Amino acid sequence: MHSLYPDIHPYAEHRLQVDEIHNLYIEESGNAQGIPVLFVHGGPGGGTDPAQRSFFDPEKYRIVLFDQRGCGHSRPHAELRNNSTQHLISDMEQIRQHLGIDQWLLFGGSWGATLSLAYAQQYPEQVSGLILRGIFLCRNPDIHWLFQSGASRIFPDHWRHFESMIPQEERADMVSAYYQRLTADNEIARMSAAKAWSLWEGHCSTLDPNQDMLDGCADPHVALAIARIEAHYFINKGFMEQDQLIRNAGKLKQIRTIIVHGRYDMVCPIDQAYALYQALPNSELHIVRDAGHSAFEPGIRDNLVRATDDFARSLA
Repeated sequence: MHSLYPDIHPYAEHRLQVDEIHNLYIEESGNAQGIPVLFVHGGPGGGTDPAQRSFFDPEKYRIVLFDQRGCGHSRPHAELRNNSTQHLISDMEQIRQHLGIDQWLLFGGSWGATLSLAYAQQYPEQVSGLILRGIFLCRNPDIHWLFQSGASRIFPDHWRHFESMIPQEERADMVSAYYQRLTADNEIARMSAAKAWSLWEGHCSTLDPNQDMLDGCADPHVALAIARIEAHYFINKGFMEQDQLIRNAGKLKQIRTIIVHGRYDMVCPIDQAYALYQALPNSELHIVRDAGHSAFEPGIRDNLVRATDDFARSLA
């Protein structure tokens, strides 16, 4: 089973002002002359983490990480203005041009897979390949599964705490109810809602309980960004048309795609990965039999490192 590559530090860090509001954090690590790869983090609002550099052979890849609008080291924190899928696609293209990259491999999981697909469908000529994990198609049923009815039947104990934040009469639309609290002026209510939202998602993210992940989800800085930005995106249906990613899959027919998905993913059930696999003629699907949603579960990690090693050979 493949392990992550050793920890490395960035050789360059950048700030990029993408509009009058948002200033993005970007970093580069690995080999400056290597194969360009963009790590597209999840959430939306999840931010980057140093461990994400370690999915790639640092001798072969020029590894680019960035924090999407409103999260991580990007500024302003948890900002919802000028924050939509199209804004993020534009940011990715600005980053590519800013760094002088002609084509890059996209590596994204969960919302990162969503955004990678949306970018690749708009700029297919700029994408040398796709490695996608924990596929999230951002359709109404996919959002409903996690935040209304679905995962709630698998984790009724954790769901009880999540729904306890909302009065009974508002529970028919949990995303809207949380959105109202996450955008309210009451800071205490806003932070309580953010922590409950982030912890609910954290509890659903691994096959085996992972306290380190839950501790990260409970961090106020992390929780506020991920809860506010996710609620903002999901109340707006991801700023995409229904089934847009599947309907436009034909635009990716020339792009080799590796899909990795845990059999027991409770955040993004596996039918989403299978639907994408069937729609993409140049894709392969790796179902990890003993894994959930997290990229750092052993079987998921193994398949992702195998995929980056495989692309390192084919793109060399």
